[in-house]
Amino acid sequence: MAIIINLDVMMAKRKKGLTELAGQVDITLANLSILKNNKAKAVRLQTLDAICKALDCQPGDILEYVPDEEEHHE
Repeated sequence: MAIIINLDVMMAKRKKGLTELAGQVDITLANLSILKNNKAKAVRLQTLDAICKALDCQPGDILEYVPDEEEHHE
């Protein structure tokens, strides 16, 4: 997938751990971990909104578009 989730980077910048952020966002540790480890297939805008509020950041600070290698060779 060409979308990279840099949640771990923003969490480190804001010095927030998984448990603290999960509580603020009202998301399970398991689901937050899936997002943090870039394993998510989708993210609700409501969840993204809550994460941005908790980390005081913009969606673009968390989400990044990196073209797949396959797309470069077409």
